[in-house]
Amino acid sequence: MDWQPLRRGSRFALWHSEPPREEEQESWLITYLDMITLLLVMLVVLLAFAGKGAAPPSEPLGSQVVGEPNSAAPSPAIEQTPAPPAEPEGAVVENLGMDLGDDIEVVFNEGSVSFRISSELLFASGQAELADAGLEVIDRLIPALAGNRHRILVEGHTDDRPINTERFPSNWELSASRASSVVRYLTMAGLDPARMSATGYADTRPLAENASEQGRASNRRVELVMQTRAAEED
Repeated sequence: MDWQPLRRGSRFALWHSEPPREEEQESWLITYLDMITLLLVMLVVLLAFAGKGAAPPSEPLGSQVVGEPNSAAPSPAIEQTPAPPAEPEGAVVENLGMDLGDDIEVVFNEGSVSFRISSELLFASGQAELADAGLEVIDRLIPALAGNRHRILVEGHTDDRPINTERFPSNWELSASRASSVVRYLTMAGLDPARMSATGYADTRPLAENASEQGRASNRRVELVMQTRAAEED
Protein backbone atom coordinates (compact mmCIF):
# COMPACT_ATOMS: atom_id res chain seq x y z
CA MET A 1 0.00 0.00 0.00
CA ASP A 2 1.41 3.34 -0.99
CA TRP A 3 1.75 5.87 1.76
CA GLN A 4 0.47 9.29 0.92
CA PRO A 5 1.12 12.30 3.08
CA LEU A 6 -1.78 14.19 4.40
CA ARG A 7 -2.57 17.35 2.72
CA ARG A 8 -1.90 20.48 4.58
CA GLY A 9 -5.50 21.49 4.32
CA SER A 10 -6.74 18.24 5.85
CA ARG A 11 -4.31 18.40 8.79
CA PHE A 12 -5.40 21.90 9.51
CA ALA A 13 -9.03 20.85 9.46
CA LEU A 14 -8.28 18.03 11.91
CA TRP A 15 -6.59 20.09 14.59
CA HIS A 16 -8.29 23.39 14.07
CA SER A 17 -12.01 24.19 13.96
CA GLU A 18 -13.61 27.42 13.04
CA PRO A 19 -14.41 29.47 16.17
CA PRO A 20 -18.17 30.07 16.76
CA ARG A 21 -19.56 33.25 15.55
CA GLU A 22 -20.52 36.01 17.96
CA GLU A 23 -24.25 35.71 17.13
CA GLU A 24 -24.28 32.06 18.17
CA GLN A 25 -22.59 32.87 21.50
CA GLU A 26 -25.26 35.43 22.40
CA SER A 27 -28.35 33.39 21.41
CA TRP A 28 -28.34 31.12 24.49
CA LEU A 29 -27.89 34.13 26.77
CA ILE A 30 -31.00 35.81 25.31
CA THR A 31 -33.04 32.67 25.81
CA TYR A 32 -31.90 32.42 29.44
CA LEU A 33 -32.81 36.06 30.12
CA ASP A 34 -36.27 35.53 28.61
CA MET A 35 -36.90 32.63 30.98
CA ILE A 36 -35.80 34.67 34.00
CA THR A 37 -38.08 37.54 32.96
CA LEU A 38 -41.05 35.19 32.56
CA LEU A 39 -40.47 33.72 36.02
CA LEU A 40 -40.34 37.18 37.56
CA VAL A 41 -43.62 38.15 35.90
CA MET A 42 -45.31 34.99 37.20
CA LEU A 43 -43.97 35.66 40.70
CA VAL A 44 -45.36 39.21 40.67
CA VAL A 45 -48.78 37.97 39.54
CA LEU A 46 -48.89 35.31 42.26
CA LEU A 47 -47.95 37.84 44.93
CA ALA A 48 -50.67 40.21 43.71
CA PHE A 49 -53.35 37.54 43.99
CA ALA A 50 -52.11 36.47 47.41
CA GLY A 51 -52.21 40.06 48.66
CA LYS A 52 -55.94 40.43 47.84
CA GLY A 53 -56.98 37.65 50.25
CA ALA A 54 -54.66 38.60 53.07
CA ALA A 55 -56.20 40.12 56.19
CA PRO A 56 -55.09 43.63 57.13
CA PRO A 57 -52.30 43.62 59.65
CA SER A 58 -53.57 43.85 63.18
CA GLU A 59 -52.46 46.60 65.43
CA PRO A 60 -49.49 45.64 67.57
CA LEU A 61 -50.36 44.83 71.13
CA GLY A 62 -47.95 47.42 72.38
CA SER A 63 -49.92 50.24 70.72
CA GLN A 64 -53.20 49.37 72.44
CA VAL A 65 -53.93 51.18 75.68
CA VAL A 66 -56.35 49.52 78.04
CA GLY A 67 -58.94 51.84 79.54
CA GLU A 68 -58.33 54.79 77.15
CA PRO A 69 -60.67 55.57 74.26
CA ASN A 70 -59.36 55.39 70.72
CA SER A 71 -58.61 58.59 68.90
CA ALA A 72 -61.36 57.86 66.39
CA ALA A 73 -64.82 57.88 67.94
CA PRO A 74 -66.41 54.45 67.47
CA SER A 75 -69.82 54.27 65.85
CA PRO A 76 -72.53 53.99 68.48
CA ALA A 77 -73.83 50.47 68.94
CA ILE A 78 -77.53 49.95 68.31
CA GLU A 79 -79.04 48.80 71.55
CA GLN A 80 -81.84 46.29 71.18
CA THR A 81 -84.53 46.92 73.72
CA PRO A 82 -85.48 43.57 75.23
CA ALA A 83 -89.11 42.65 75.07
CA PRO A 84 -90.85 43.08 78.40
CA PRO A 85 -91.40 39.79 80.19
CA ALA A 86 -94.77 38.27 79.70
CA GLU A 87 -97.06 39.06 82.58
CA PRO A 88 -98.40 35.95 84.31
CA GLU A 89 -101.90 34.97 83.34
CA GLY A 90 -103.17 35.42 86.86
CA ALA A 91 -101.75 38.93 87.06
CA VAL A 92 -103.44 39.97 83.81
CA VAL A 93 -106.82 38.70 84.93
CA GLU A 94 -106.38 40.12 88.41
CA ASN A 95 -105.70 43.58 87.01
CA LEU A 96 -108.75 43.35 84.80
CA GLY A 97 -110.78 42.11 87.71
CA MET A 98 -110.14 45.37 89.52
CA ASP A 99 -112.24 47.12 86.86
CA LEU A 100 -115.08 44.59 86.82
CA GLY A 101 -116.81 45.99 89.87
CA ASP A 102 -118.46 44.26 92.79
CA ASP A 103 -120.97 42.50 90.56
CA ILE A 104 -118.35 40.02 89.32
CA GLU A 105 -116.39 37.88 91.75
CA VAL A 106 -113.00 36.71 90.44
CA VAL A 107 -111.81 33.41 91.92
CA PHE A 108 -108.37 31.99 91.15
CA ASN A 109 -108.26 28.22 91.12
CA GLU A 110 -105.48 25.80 90.28
CA GLY A 111 -105.51 25.70 86.49
CA SER A 112 -108.42 28.10 85.98
CA VAL A 113 -109.91 31.48 86.78
CA SER A 114 -113.64 31.74 87.56
CA PHE A 115 -115.85 34.79 87.08
CA ARG A 116 -118.96 34.43 89.23
CA ILE A 117 -122.04 36.53 88.52
CA SER A 118 -125.23 36.42 90.54
CA SER A 119 -128.25 35.24 88.57
CA GLU A 120 -130.28 38.13 90.02
CA LEU A 121 -128.09 40.52 87.98
CA LEU A 122 -128.41 38.56 84.76
CA PHE A 123 -131.94 37.17 84.66
CA ALA A 124 -135.41 37.76 85.97
CA SER A 125 -136.72 35.15 88.38
CA GLY A 126 -137.42 31.86 86.60
CA GLN A 127 -136.26 33.24 83.21
CA ALA A 128 -133.26 32.58 80.94
CA GLU A 129 -133.23 35.74 78.81
CA LEU A 130 -130.45 38.16 79.71
CA ALA A 131 -131.71 41.40 81.25
CA ASP A 132 -130.31 44.78 80.23
CA ALA A 133 -128.44 45.06 83.52
CA GLY A 134 -126.99 41.59 82.90
CA LEU A 135 -125.75 42.59 79.45
CA GLU A 136 -123.88 45.52 80.99
CA VAL A 137 -122.21 43.21 83.49
CA ILE A 138 -121.08 40.78 80.78
CA ASP A 139 -119.85 43.66 78.62
CA ARG A 140 -117.40 44.56 81.38
CA LEU A 141 -116.13 41.00 81.37
CA ILE A 142 -115.63 40.61 77.61
CA PRO A 143 -112.15 42.32 77.46
CA ALA A 144 -110.78 39.84 80.00
CA LEU A 145 -112.14 36.93 77.98
CA ALA A 146 -111.14 38.24 74.56
CA GLY A 147 -107.54 39.00 75.55
CA ASN A 148 -106.46 35.36 75.29
CA ARG A 149 -107.27 32.08 73.57
CA HIS A 150 -108.07 29.96 76.62
CA ARG A 151 -111.14 27.78 76.71
CA ILE A 152 -114.19 29.19 78.52
CA LEU A 153 -116.65 26.95 80.34
CA VAL A 154 -119.96 28.69 81.06
CA GLU A 155 -121.78 27.03 83.95
CA GLY A 156 -125.34 27.63 85.13
CA HIS A 157 -126.21 26.96 88.80
CA THR A 158 -129.46 27.19 90.81
CA ASP A 159 -130.56 26.73 94.39
CA ASP A 160 -132.48 23.71 95.61
CA ARG A 161 -135.91 25.27 95.19
CA PRO A 162 -137.61 23.25 92.44
CA ILE A 163 -139.09 24.83 89.32
CA ASN A 164 -141.84 23.27 87.23
CA THR A 165 -142.95 25.33 84.24
CA GLU A 166 -143.81 24.47 80.67
CA ARG A 167 -140.45 25.75 79.46
CA PHE A 168 -138.35 24.62 82.41
CA PRO A 169 -139.59 21.37 83.93
CA SER A 170 -136.68 21.39 86.39
CA ASN A 171 -133.63 23.33 87.48
CA TRP A 172 -131.58 21.34 84.97
CA GLU A 173 -133.29 22.98 82.01
CA LEU A 174 -133.21 26.40 83.68
CA SER A 175 -129.49 26.29 84.51
CA ALA A 176 -128.55 24.93 81.07
CA SER A 177 -130.65 27.53 79.27
CA ARG A 178 -129.10 30.37 81.27
CA ALA A 179 -125.59 29.17 80.46
CA SER A 180 -126.53 28.91 76.77
CA SER A 181 -127.85 32.48 76.78
CA VAL A 182 -124.50 33.76 78.05
CA VAL A 183 -122.56 31.77 75.44
CA ARG A 184 -124.85 33.07 72.70
CA TYR A 185 -124.26 36.67 73.76
CA LEU A 186 -120.47 36.21 73.94
CA THR A 187 -120.51 34.75 70.44
CA MET A 188 -122.43 37.77 69.17
CA ALA A 189 -119.79 39.97 70.85
CA GLY A 190 -117.07 38.38 68.72
CA LEU A 191 -115.63 35.57 70.85
CA ASP A 192 -114.83 32.34 69.06
CA PRO A 193 -117.65 29.86 69.75
CA ALA A 194 -115.16 27.00 69.47
CA ARG A 195 -113.59 28.23 72.73
CA MET A 196 -116.80 28.01 74.74
CA SER A 197 -119.22 25.46 76.11
CA ALA A 198 -122.44 25.74 78.13
CA THR A 199 -123.36 23.36 80.95
CA GLY A 200 -126.20 23.35 83.47
CA TYR A 201 -125.52 21.91 86.93
CA ALA A 202 -128.86 22.74 88.59
CA ASP A 203 -128.32 22.65 92.39
CA THR A 204 -125.57 19.99 92.43
CA ARG A 205 -122.66 22.39 93.10
CA PRO A 206 -123.75 24.81 95.82
CA LEU A 207 -121.43 27.40 97.31
CA ALA A 208 -123.41 27.74 100.54
CA GLU A 209 -126.15 26.04 102.50
CA ASN A 210 -129.62 26.41 101.00
CA ALA A 211 -131.15 26.78 104.46
CA SER A 212 -131.03 30.60 104.31
CA GLU A 213 -132.06 33.10 101.67
CA GLN A 214 -128.51 34.46 101.60
CA GLY A 215 -127.12 30.98 100.96
CA ARG A 216 -129.65 30.31 98.19
CA ALA A 217 -128.81 33.65 96.57
CA SER A 218 -125.13 32.69 96.54
CA ASN A 219 -125.94 29.39 94.82
CA ARG A 220 -128.02 31.03 92.06
CA ARG A 221 -125.23 32.11 89.78
CA VAL A 222 -123.50 31.81 86.42
CA GLU A 223 -119.79 31.03 86.39
CA LEU A 224 -117.47 31.63 83.46
CA VAL A 225 -114.45 29.40 84.02
CA MET A 226 -111.44 30.36 81.92
CA GLN A 227 -109.03 27.46 81.74
CA THR A 228 -105.36 28.32 81.92
CA ARG A 229 -102.51 26.48 80.23
CA ALA A 230 -102.06 24.01 83.08
CA ALA A 231 -105.68 22.95 82.87
CA GLU A 232 -105.61 22.61 79.09
CA GLU A 233 -102.60 20.28 79.22
CA ASP A 234 -104.42 17.81 81.49
